[in-house]
Amino acid sequence: MTYSELRKKEVINMRDCRKLGRICDLELDECTGKIHKIMVPGCNKWLSLMNCEDSISICYKDIRQIGPEIILVDI
Repeated sequence: MTYSELRKKEVINMRDCRKLGRICDLELDECTGKIHKIMVPGCNKWLSLMNCEDSISICYKDIRQIGPEIILVDI
């Protein structure tokens, strides 16, 4: 799977069924080249004036399933 395919998928939290958004960035382990974390925008540009996080970091171990259209995470 390529990064461009991965970032088109909607990230959904399994605990509360909340849509978190789409992947905007990845953090890779320099030594192994494996994905360490995925980043999802914390809020949209209109809400950025309020108190929002820049992005949500999700550890790779918290990803439960990657499907054809969504990524399920448990955070």
